[in-house]
Amino acid sequence: MTQLEMQGLAAKHAGRVLSIAGTARKNAALEAIAQAIESRQTEILAANQADMEAARAANMRPALQDRLALDEKRIAGVVDGVRQVAALPDPIGAVTQMASRPNGLVIGRRRVPLGVIGIIYEARPNVTVDAAALCLKSGNAVILRGGKEAFHSNQAFVAIMRDALECAGLPRDCVALVTDTTRQSATELMNLTEYLDVLIPRGGAGLIQSVVQNAKVPVIETGVGVCHVYVHQEADLDMGANIIFNAKTSRPSVCNAAECLLVDRAVAGAFLPKAWALLRTKNVELRGCPETRAILGDFVKPATEADWDTEFGDYILAVKVVSGFEEAVEFINTHGSGHSEAIVTNNYFAAQQFLDQVDAAAVYVNASTRFTDGNEFGLGAEIGISTQKMHARGPMGLEELTSSKFIVYGTGQVR
Repeated sequence: MTQLEMQGLAAKHAGRVLSIAGTARKNAALEAIAQAIESRQTEILAANQADMEAARAANMRPALQDRLALDEKRIAGVVDGVRQVAALPDPIGAVTQMASRPNGLVIGRRRVPLGVIGIIYEARPNVTVDAAALCLKSGNAVILRGGKEAFHSNQAFVAIMRDALECAGLPRDCVALVTDTTRQSATELMNLTEYLDVLIPRGGAGLIQSVVQNAKVPVIETGVGVCHVYVHQEADLDMGANIIFNAKTSRPSVCNAAECLLVDRAVAGAFLPKAWALLRTKNVELRGCPETRAILGDFVKPATEADWDTEFGDYILAVKVVSGFEEAVEFINTHGSGHSEAIVTNNYFAAQQFLDQVDAAAVYVNASTRFTDGNEFGLGAEIGISTQKMHARGPMGLEELTSSKFIVYGTGQVR
């Protein structure tokens, strides 16, 4: 039996205990985790510093280093996320659709955990705790497989959480970490059908597509974010400039950051200089269509066809002038990844049409795409942003990590 198979078996046994632990025990375990992270943050910061030194030595892009970095404020945010999950209603055991049949059977549905969840993700150590907290509250054991970039940070977080679980009277193996960060371990996890009930990839396009195409374990596909902000001809242009500035620059490495700006031709001449006045303060590189370059100048790089489909994850923005609403919607539905899309407009009917016609997990009117986040949506921490259309779509909170079983009460009925 391989190391990963042993982890899978241990997680399966731990998951059975966790599935019937009850809300009070799960919340107590989450509070124990929050307190342990607070009291042992020196260990976490030291581990993260080792990861950051390796990242700098490897010339990791600054935007990716930002995703990797931890400080006291970010650790406080992680702790707050755990406590928010603890405060959320427990979905497990909720019974819905209870009804009597003509033969006297009473049939309903009860919400239950998925079982053992595997998560493959990249250089964001906060995901380690967010994912574990959501899985624990929803009654699922979890096997985490992070990237080599966050190896020391992930080890520190998981060791602390396993100790806290034990202190709270739950099995340590409710949370496990795959310490082999080679491609081989990822492949093995994708094929761990005997022990894993579902696999969730969280990262860039390459990782997600590799998992979707190669896994034998059922997969929930999460968010490559080729997100658009469309400035309609009846937009408040100052609002539009602020929205694209926030959507692109507040944290460009995350999946809900905007990658493409669309502007109606009727307002492009007035809007683009206004937007550029803000974007230039963050040294954003623009890649534009010929009309964009004609308005702003030759410093705008010519956009290639590939740029319209790229999640840059950096201070790079593709810009296109469109003829109007129909072209914008067609462009978004062709080039978007189904993650988050926004329109800026004061026209009620254009806003409603955009909501109706754009095919994405989250569609915005007059707001930044950066709000596509479990915490911002009131779900607590999130396991990822699902861009598929089955079972879970959008930020995946507690309910998206559950299934249901039919419960049937009889009085001796036979068929």
